[in-house]
Amino acid sequence: MVTIADVARHAGVAVSTVSYVLSGKRAISATTRERVLASIHVLGYHPHAGARALASRRANVIALVLPLRSGMHLPVLMQFATSVVTTARQFDHDVLLVTADEGPAGLRRIAASAMVDGIVVMDVEMRDPRVPLLRELERPSVLIGFPAEAAGLTCVDLDFYRAGQACVEHLAALGHTEIALLGAPAVVYERDTGFAHRTRAGFTETAARHGLAAVAAPGEENYTAIRRELASLLHGRPGLTGLVVHNEAAVGHVLAALPTLGRQVPRDISVVAICPDEVAERAGPALTSVLIPAEEVGRQAVSLLMRKVEGESVPAATLLDPRLTVRASTVPPPGGDRGDTDVAGGTGRRGEAGDATLPAARTVSG
Repeated sequence: MVTIADVARHAGVAVSTVSYVLSGKRAISATTRERVLASIHVLGYHPHAGARALASRRANVIALVLPLRSGMHLPVLMQFATSVVTTARQFDHDVLLVTADEGPAGLRRIAASAMVDGIVVMDVEMRDPRVPLLRELERPSVLIGFPAEAAGLTCVDLDFYRAGQACVEHLAALGHTEIALLGAPAVVYERDTGFAHRTRAGFTETAARHGLAAVAAPGEENYTAIRRELASLLHGRPGLTGLVVHNEAAVGHVLAALPTLGRQVPRDISVVAICPDEVAERAGPALTSVLIPAEEVGRQAVSLLMRKVEGESVPAATLLDPRLTVRASTVPPPGGDRGDTDVAGGTGRRGEAGDATLPAARTVSG
């Protein structure tokens, strides 16, 4: 097995110089660094992870706490997880994925083991029982999501309140006066999960400000339940012409069920979704949507955590601005007139597809 001493002899430098090149803890001239790296490549040297961790007092591992609970859409969750893993590798860290729903006890076990340098926590509830412990742990942490009381925490997420707001403003600008939100499964609201709560609040409060008739209802993940809920909505509100869907698993079921209930999209009813772009783009018709930026959220969460691991100060809150892209599923309501103003919250004019751009991040210090 090639050792660090072998690399030092081959490069004609001290062992400490090789160590500094590997750790980056001391500035080394570009010429010497290149010579050491060339020797590492030629000899096929691989630093011993355990020894490196002991020397730096680092595990070079972060934990992603992603409890698999009912009502969660696994494909979207895996987008977040993939982003966390790929970004962690850029910081020379591996990821320990924790899927058990153990609450505070699970976090305490992870932190006490000294096997991770920091923790990323997902599926955050408004009154999350893990929050008090996260404030006390010596291990740094970042939450993907916001509890009701976020003081003393580092949180990052899409601004779901503004996402709900953008959907309503888009429909209002088109002339819709009666709209509905078909949201996450009921169990998600029962847990008071942050993203679902904030989207519904953004939807209902914005509709009230615009003087729209609006109703919000949970949506399950199977066709039969979705059709039943839509039938109930349309029976109670025959004038309904705008629908916001915040449930990735339900999008296809909604589009399949509406024609069976006498509603064609977008002729009779306009549909806006809050979902990944690929879900919106492959739908028929392609859906006007607010992007769930899983890749960007995961990247920012890991970047913030690595800065905390290094002892840097970071913003307490990072909110990604929603980006609404107009596609074929939204038009003025039957008998309505299309105006000339740009759609509020959108990326293009009404009825035109907007250009895809990454959402901007707003940070709040504290």
